[in-house]
Amino acid sequence: MWIVYASRTGNVERFVQQLPLWPRLRLRSGEERLEEPLVLVTYTTGFGEVPPEVWRFAQAHRSWVRGVAASGNRNWGSNFARAADRLAAALNVPLLHKFELSGWPEDLQVFVKGVNDLALP
Repeated sequence: MWIVYASRTGNVERFVQQLPLWPRLRLRSGEERLEEPLVLVTYTTGFGEVPPEVWRFAQAHRSWVRGVAASGNRNWGSNFARAADRLAAALNVPLLHKFELSGWPEDLQVFVKGVNDLALP
């Protein structure tokens, strides 16, 4: 399972760097290409929005996306990590986890379990 991620401030990148050695792809433009099962991990921008490069990639790869997760800041209240909610609904895939900033060890455990569960037959 590929972990495809977007990171603006480094929080998502720090989270992804702590994961098991799944192959990874960092999104920069949204024009990147991949034809294998993947999980999207993104930051949330604005008022709970999905970053444009993530939308572009997600739309082009919707048949490969198996799940999503997002980082956010709880100070945003109901918009906390809302990018994950929006992506999960738009792509009809599981929302694996929402974590604050670069996450805690417990967040990593929840996410890893979610990805492993997706990989089961």
